Amino acid sequence: MSSARRLPTRMVDKVWGRDVLPAPFVAPAGERIGEIWFEPPPEVPQVLVKYLFTSEKLSVQVHPSDATAMAGEAGKEECWLVLDADADAQLAIGFEREVTAEEIAAAAQDGSIEGLLTWHPARPGDLFYLPAGTVHAIGPGLSLVEVQQTSDTTFRLYDYGRPRELHLERALAVAAGVPYAAQHRRSIADGPVLVDGPHFRLDRIEGTPDAATHDAYRGVLLVLPLAGEVSARDGSARAGAGECLVADGLDSLDFSAAQVTLLTRAA
Repeated sequence: MSSARRLPTRMVDKVWGRDVLPAPFVAPAGERIGEIWFEPPPEVPQVLVKYLFTSEKLSVQVHPSDATAMAGEAGKEECWLVLDADADAQLAIGFEREVTAEEIAAAAQDGSIEGLLTWHPARPGDLFYLPAGTVHAIGPGLSLVEVQQTSDTTFRLYDYGRPRELHLERALAVAAGVPYAAQHRRSIADGPVLVDGPHFRLDRIEGTPDAATHDAYRGVLLVLPLAGEVSARDGSARAGAGECLVADGLDSLDFSAAQVTLLTRAA
């Protein structure tokens, strides 16, 4: 490929989405946009980047790992970076105490599972990494960037009575009935490296990347400006807020107009 190109943007209508989106996005008339995502390019097929915008709670769900996924499924680990949040916004991740599969099943069926989960206050700059098997739900009033393994394998445990399929048996087979480990939570105040995990790396940089970041991104990467603009040195592409580039290496990019940028690559 040329040194960089901008990825197509896809808006996804969701019942829990918003009809008014934060700039620079504009929702089409009559649609509630919950996801805006970028098609994983052939050069980085393992990683999917998307924005999430919520006005209602998302379903209580869980994803398998590569090891626990069955034929036709794909493992999914993910992380959320909170961009904006209402004062009372929360994310449900893990359980308040250790619970058995039987307790999870009963709570999913009678609707009390929300009370078993730990609801974490979500503030701009918070980063939550979710290993596969982590039971979770996203609350309303949030704008997030999600970076994940490229997979649409989701097992819903509870969906507030919405008429969507649940997957109780498969969910229970992979769900970890444990509290959320504190080591999986970070903040942008902790430094530029937000995730350095088994499936992908994610960095948040301000201005121009330093030498350590260059060393970490010598191969193909995805570039998501949150503010400012990043362009290819050869003029092949540029991206601003709300857009995403795939580039053949960090050295091929010009950050002279950059402000805040997310970088991610496969592990």
